[in-house]
Amino acid sequence: MAKKSDQPSPIAQNKKARFDYFIEERLEAGLALQGWEVKSMRAGKAQLTDAFVILREGEAWLLGSHITPLNTASTHVVPDPKRIRKLLLNRREIDRLTGLVDRKGYTLIALELYWSKNRAKLAVGLAKGKKQHDKRDTEKDRDWDRDKARIMRAH
Repeated sequence: MAKKSDQPSPIAQNKKARFDYFIEERLEAGLALQGWEVKSMRAGKAQLTDAFVILREGEAWLLGSHITPLNTASTHVVPDPKRIRKLLLNRREIDRLTGLVDRKGYTLIALELYWSKNRAKLAVGLAKGKKQHDKRDTEKDRDWDRDKARIMRAH
């Protein structure tokens, strides 16, 4: 029997996050989900485009994520695709993040949703917002790297 790779299988990614923010640190959080949400995520029906994390009363919450319910969702459950979902983090992690967000002006951004040992996990990025000129610099660097690679291949 073939062994599965250690690489987690992605469900959804927030590609815009790296363009809009400097990601300083990355951590993993579990998600408290309902049954229909797990089924939808297995079918790949999740989005993290505008998702972010807030810390309130010692708990972490995921806002702005969208999980589209399947047509076969149960009749006795009313699915809410934009529901606020609780993140499962260690108390020490939450306290440390609260200090960084409150005092140093960081933001918590949802980067990637993936499966790890059959559990849904969310990669959360501790981020600082980029200014417009930072975005232009990043784009300029990316273009230069692409041109450099093209020049090196030509020779």
